[in-house]
Amino acid sequence: MSEEYNKILYTHPVDETTTGQRIDKFIASDIDELSRSQVQKLIEKGNVFADEEIIADNDFKTRLGDIYQITIPNPEEPTPVAQDIKIDVLYEDKDIIVVNKPAGMTVHPGAGINTGTLVNALLYHCKDSLSGIGGVARPGIVHRIDKNTSGILVVAKNDIAHRGLAEQFFKHSIERTYFAVVYGVPSPKKGTIEGNIARSYYDRKKMALVQSGGKSAITHYEVMENYKNIASLVKCNLETGRTHQIRVHLSSIGCHLIGDDIYEKPKKSNINLPVMEKKYVNTFPRQALHAYSLGFIHPITKKELSFCVDVPEDIRELIGVLKK
Repeated sequence: MSEEYNKILYTHPVDETTTGQRIDKFIASDIDELSRSQVQKLIEKGNVFADEEIIADNDFKTRLGDIYQITIPNPEEPTPVAQDIKIDVLYEDKDIIVVNKPAGMTVHPGAGINTGTLVNALLYHCKDSLSGIGGVARPGIVHRIDKNTSGILVVAKNDIAHRGLAEQFFKHSIERTYFAVVYGVPSPKKGTIEGNIARSYYDRKKMALVQSGGKSAITHYEVMENYKNIASLVKCNLETGRTHQIRVHLSSIGCHLIGDDIYEKPKKSNINLPVMEKKYVNTFPRQALHAYSLGFIHPITKKELSFCVDVPEDIRELIGVLKK
């Protein structure tokens, strides 16, 4: 494969049921990992072929027997710049740094976001001491949490530390505890949610539980506080770490995270609270999820390390409203 391309994908052959469809619609429905808008951009850039023929028009209609080739160009990763952004450092030595990321901060550049990320802050704080395994846009980044999730992350300052941490994440030996504030109360109050997670077939912004394919995901949960059955504080221990795992798993049992604008039901919960308090809860500006603790073996010294940081003020205020 040419170094110019990150990946080459092929569709199934066009059959009688799919002949005459718009090419962008056919490819997006045939290849799960591409959205229709992504397909349209690839077609416009001349990255879709039928044998040697370039398909350059989104209005092109599929032909019986055709197999379409889609070439995915390597992403042009911007080189992030160091920015003097204050970060909450919980621990640091020559090999690793453990930080408490605030809600609203993206972990690394991408998708049009090149500044204001944790990586920009780390480049200023750590200078040249970040591992390069994650690529130019993700120096030191071993794992991520969502932009609107707060809490603990460990970052590698050299490649040896990066490999050691990555191996622990791969083996699921990292101890991770999250606190989530959800609508309703999970039943039973303590249990395990299992189910493979993959990109949603219907909404590319979402992940979903799938019957086949995807990646195994296991979340152990326990209800810590019950707010008059209106909502609850749930502790979640991750056995695996999949994209949006807690949000998907808790939603699957009907306990959507308060403030989650992706997995929360379109109609806000009709909770039994006074008008002002109800509005506060239903308009909470981010998913009420916090990465509370992280435990791992130091990749160089082999010492057991464990860190925790209390939920931030906005979630404490939310809990205070629910307790009223």
